[in-house]
Amino acid sequence: MKNKYRNIFLAFGIIAVLIMIFTFDMDYQELWLNLKRAGVYLPLVLLLWLFVYLINTVSWHIIIRSGGKTGGAFVRLYKFTVTGFALNYVTPVGLMGGEPYRIMELKPYIGIERATSSVILYVMMHIFSHFCFWLSSVLLYVCLYPVGWMMGIILGAITVFCLLIVILFMKGYRQGMAVAFVRMGGRIPFLKKKVFHFANAHKEKLENIDKQIALLHQQKKQTFYSALLLEYTARVVSCLEIWLILNVLTTHVSFADCCLIAAFSSLLANLLFFLPMQLGGREGGFALAVGGLSLSGAYGVYAALITRIREMVWIVIGLVLMKVGNFKQSKERYSA
Repeated sequence: MKNKYRNIFLAFGIIAVLIMIFTFDMDYQELWLNLKRAGVYLPLVLLLWLFVYLINTVSWHIIIRSGGKTGGAFVRLYKFTVTGFALNYVTPVGLMGGEPYRIMELKPYIGIERATSSVILYVMMHIFSHFCFWLSSVLLYVCLYPVGWMMGIILGAITVFCLLIVILFMKGYRQGMAVAFVRMGGRIPFLKKKVFHFANAHKEKLENIDKQIALLHQQKKQTFYSALLLEYTARVVSCLEIWLILNVLTTHVSFADCCLIAAFSSLLANLLFFLPMQLGGREGGFALAVGGLSLSGAYGVYAALITRIREMVWIVIGLVLMKVGNFKQSKERYSA
C-alpha cells in the first residue's frame, strides 16, 4: 500500500516536470545560451540549496526530537525533506503533495499521531517564517529606499496582511490546528459527510495531535524559537541564490536588494499557490520585484529562468530519491 502511494506521487511529479519542460516560454537555443552565461554560478546555486535543505531538515529534526523520538537517521529525514519539497513544487495547492508523503514515510518510526503533528508543526513553522521574512523585508525597504504614497499603501497592505496571519498562527500554536483543518474541510461541498465521518472516527487522535502541537509552544519555547529561527535563516540564506544569479549580469546589486527581490517575488508567487510550480507567478514576481528596485526587467527574467532550472534539478533529485527508496523496500521484501 505504501509503495502504491509512492508510485502515485512519483507519477504525478514526472508528469508535472514534463509539462514544465514543454511549456518553457523560450526556445531551447536561447535557454542553452542563458545556461552557458550562468557558467560556474549555476552549480553554486544548486549546491546552495543542498545547504538550505539541510537547515530545513535540522528545523524539522528538532521538532520531532521534542516529542522524545528522533524519527530515524538524520540522512533519512534529509531525504524526506528534499522529496517533500519536490512534491510541493509540482502539486497544485502546494502542500497537498509533500506533507502527506512525509507523514506516510515517518509513520513507521514514530507513529501516525506524532508523525502528523510533527509535519503539521513543521509546515506551520515553514509558512510562519515566510511571513516573518516578508515583514522584515518591508522594514528593510523602508530603511533603504524612499517611500512614496503608492508604495506606502502597498507596504502597509502587506504589513497588515502579514500581521493578521501571524496572529492566526499564534492562535494555532496555542490551540492546535488539526481539528480546525478538519472543520474547514467540512465546509467543502460534496465532502461534508466524509469529513464528518472522519472527524468522529478519529476524534481522539485529532485532539492528541492538537495537544502535541500546543505543547511545543507552551512548554518547549526554546525548541519553538530555534525551529523558527532556522526556518527564517533558510529564507535569508536562499537569497544568496538571487545574488549569485544577478552577479552574472551586474555587480551593482547588494545582498539587501536580493533579499527584497526574493521577498516580494515569493509573496506574489505564493498568492498564486493554486498553480503547479507557480507557473507564471514566479516569473512575474521576479520582473516586478526587480523593476521596483529600478533595475532592468531583463535581470528579473534571467533570474527567474535560472531559479526555475534549479527547481527542475532538485525536483528530479527528489523524485529519484523517492524511486531509490521504492527500489530498496521492494528488494528487502524480496530478500525476506
